[in-house]
Order: sequence, then C-alpha cells, then structure tokens
Amino acid sequence: MSVEILARLQFAFTIGIHYIYPPLSIGLGLLLVIMEGMYLKTHNPLYHQMTRFWVKIFALTFAVGVATGIVMEFEFGTNWATYSRYVGDVFGSALAAEGIFAFFLESGFLAILVFGWDRVTPKVHFFSTLMVALGSTLSAVWIVVANSWQQTPAGFHIVGTGVNARAEITDFWAMVFNPSSVDRLEHVVVAAWMAGAFLVTSVSAYYLLKGRHLEFAKASMKVGLSVALCASCVQLFLGHRSADGVAHNQPAKLAAYEGHFESDKPMDLYLLGMVDEAHGRTLGFSLPGMGSWLLYGDTTRPVPGLNQVPIADRPPAARVFQTYHLMIAIGMGLIGLSLLAGFLCLRGSLWKNQLVLKLLVVAVIGPQLANQAGWFSAEMGRQPWVVYGLLRTSDALSKAVKANQIIGSLLMFGFVYSLLLALFLFLLDQRIKEGPLPEDLPGAHGGTHGVAAVLAEKGLDV
Repeated sequence: MSVEILARLQFAFTIGIHYIYPPLSIGLGLLLVIMEGMYLKTHNPLYHQMTRFWVKIFALTFAVGVATGIVMEFEFGTNWATYSRYVGDVFGSALAAEGIFAFFLESGFLAILVFGWDRVTPKVHFFSTLMVALGSTLSAVWIVVANSWQQTPAGFHIVGTGVNARAEITDFWAMVFNPSSVDRLEHVVVAAWMAGAFLVTSVSAYYLLKGRHLEFAKASMKVGLSVALCASCVQLFLGHRSADGVAHNQPAKLAAYEGHFESDKPMDLYLLGMVDEAHGRTLGFSLPGMGSWLLYGDTTRPVPGLNQVPIADRPPAARVFQTYHLMIAIGMGLIGLSLLAGFLCLRGSLWKNQLVLKLLVVAVIGPQLANQAGWFSAEMGRQPWVVYGLLRTSDALSKAVKANQIIGSLLMFGFVYSLLLALFLFLLDQRIKEGPLPEDLPGAHGGTHGVAAVLAEKGLDV
C-alpha cells in the first residue's frame, strides 16, 4: 500500500475508535443535567441514585476518550506535516480554544461531579454537572469548527508559495462561522445526544428484561427514551438541512451521496442501490426526482452530477453512497423504534414487551454505527481534498515518513486501542451488572449533600 493510503488508514482507525467516546460523554452530560435537575425539583431519591449511577459511567467514558484522543494530535505532525504547516494557524487556534474553553472547564468540574456529592451543597453539585455537560459540548464546537473549515474554508488568506504556502486567519469569526459549521455542529451534537440516550434506554431495558432494579429502570427508561425520541426526530430535520448545505457548498459530495452522475437530469432518491463508477450509473431502488424535490421542491429540476467533475477531483462515490445510506437507514430505524417504545411507555405496556425491550438493548449500537458512517461519508466525500479546493490529500503528507514506519505504528496503535476498547467494555459491563447501589441513595453517606437530601424528602425547606 502507498504511504497516503496507510496514513489515511491509520488516522481513520484511531479517530474511529476515539469517536466512540466523545458522543457518549456529550449525550450522558445532557442526561445527567436532566436527572439531577429532576432530583432537585422532585426530591425523588430514584433520580439521585440514577445520577450517581450514570456519573460513574460518564467518568469511565471521559477517561478512555482522553486517552484515545491524544494520539491524533501527534499524527498531524508525524504523518501530515505539510497539512500541519498549511493549516496550523487555523486548525491550531481551534484546538487551542477547545483546550482552554472546553477541556479545562470539563475536567475542572469533573472532580466535583464525581467526588463532591457529600462535600458540596446540592446546588453547587448541580452547577458542576452543568459545567461538565457544557464543557463536553464546547469540545464538540471547536473540533467541528476546525473540521468544517476544511470542508468550507472562510476567513483566511494564503501567504507564501509552493511548499511554504500556509493559510492565515484574517477574520476569526468568519472562520468559526464558516458556511458549514453551524449545520454540522447541530447535526453532530444531536447525534451525540442520541448516543447517550440510547445507552441509557439499553441499560434500562436490560434491567427490565432481567427483572432487576425495576423502579430504577422504569424511571431511567422514561428519561432516556424522552431524549432519544426528541433527538431522533429533530435529527431528521437537521440532517436534511445539512444536506442542503452540502448541495450548495460541495455539490460533488452531494452527488456522491446519492450516486447522481448526469447533471442535466433531476436527482433520484435511492433507498437501496449500488454505484457503478466505471459506467457512471447507480443501480437500485429509487424514488424518481425525490432528491430534487427535497432540495428545491421541484421533482423536475436538474442537480449537478459527478459527470461534470473531473475524474481526478471526484470522491469515491461507491463508498460514500453506501456509508451515507447506512447512516440514514439506521437513523430512520432509531426514529421508528423510539416512537414505538414511547407509545408503549405511555400506555404502560413497554415494561412487559419482551421484543421491544430486546430491540432497545441492542439499539445502543445504532447511534455508534450511524455516527461512524456519517463521518466516513463526510470525510470521504471531501476527497481528494484535505482542505476543500485548496490542498489535496496526496500533497498533505509528510515527505520523510516511509510506509514501513506507518505500518509499525498502525500495528502498535491497533494493539493499544484494542486493549483500551476491551478494557472500556469490560468495566462498563461490570458496572452495569453491579447496577445502582443502595449507598447511592441520598443520605446514605451523610455529609452536607446527604443531609440536605434527607431533609428535602421530608418536606423541609433547605
């Protein structure tokens, strides 16, 4: 394999494994705010126990996420030196903002969130939960801003020529609010909420199937299912708006999404299909003209196709088409499942419906697969550009790195990351099997927070 393919494979592997954890952290952060807020409002001890249970899983997710994310920053320098020099002023500012405004905020309040239950007042602890959740989300903001700038560069100029060329920021806020950043950020954050919500519903469904912690599981299910249902339905709208942005800013990527080749024809909407790049066609089951209707409200309006893009500038349409449609298929399935489970929950029959509970247990994989597929389609759809229209991926490589060096580091990373993933799954499984603990109920430890909770439950004003 070429150095380019190996370097891309290594980065795809490391970021793919890493991206298991940040969505869970962001999603669980929102759910922790809801759970602890409901405890402060209702003084129901189940919500206190629920919050303490999920805080431990959040802390595990955060720790492994940090460990798996550090490597990627070094990869920019080792494998992608030309890229780092070209975008360092832009990408570096976003990464610095992520560290200063997001990571420090999140990690600074994490200790209070995990260890401060009996050391601070309930309101102070809730504030720390809010700050951790905000820090998790702000991390996504700056990372998505940096990535979106690569998709739709703005607020910069190029200085230098040849190998010394680099992008300099001329308008920081134009860089931050580049044409795709807001749409993509909304899409990413809501997808993270789905990941956290379906983890909560999965564990709750597991307890219901096993007949354990039933009251805890029912309360936790209602919280998780509410977020899952809202986020899934909102994601349908946000996904459509993101596709509209791609149509305007990256027409070649949109054409690859739908396997659309002929620019003088309306774009069909494929439900299933296979792209034949050699013959410039897509075979499958489609709704004629529906792609044009979704974009323009007109089934007869032509949409720019891949045939008008030089072959050297075309994304790998077959792979982009499949990953994009996999994301959509999983998303629609999650919407259907959350609607069905929500309806059964309202009727009070969800707790005994074995089939739906089993589907909810395995549905935790759905948001993860959809997140991975969505990112793969977005990044492969940008090819052959690492900075769209400005810097080709083949020109962004480090000149001194050899293929055997990347293979060696890839094997090492594969081993280490596999161990970290196995450790995460083992500890997560142990924590779930252990379940909520009696000492996680308010007042079990004494202390300021515990005493306040007990008094509140007795109806006394604290």
